[in-house]
Amino acid sequence: MLSRFSLFGGRRQGRPYRRKGASVRTFVDVYSTRAWVLLVMFLILNLLDAHFTLIYLQRGGSEGNPVAQKLLDAGIFWFISGKNLGIGLGAVLFCLLKNFPNARLGLTLVLIFYQFLFLYHLALYFSLLPNLVEA
Repeated sequence: MLSRFSLFGGRRQGRPYRRKGASVRTFVDVYSTRAWVLLVMFLILNLLDAHFTLIYLQRGGSEGNPVAQKLLDAGIFWFISGKNLGIGLGAVLFCLLKNFPNARLGLTLVLIFYQFLFLYHLALYFSLLPNLVEA
């Protein structure tokens, strides 16, 4: 799945062996610009989620995710690190499995979820904005 060619050049071009009437997916180590853009967008939306979560918590909100709450109890460094590590591993998995339909569907669903989450954070932020000005 991974090789020294994964980031530079690539050695396999993804020409899978196809049985008659079957669609076979393979692992390749050549990644398109589209795949990189989607994965970077995934990671940026994760960072924005962490940022807006911390702003919300500073203004008196509470974390609904028990795992994230445990990380927050350990400290902001552990929250950011744990969140980025988990999402980073997911991004690597999506990258490796990019030719499989379920992985593509999963990445699409996660990106849609994160975009709605980002809009939710913006709504919370701007509803808290008058409180920030008064403080």
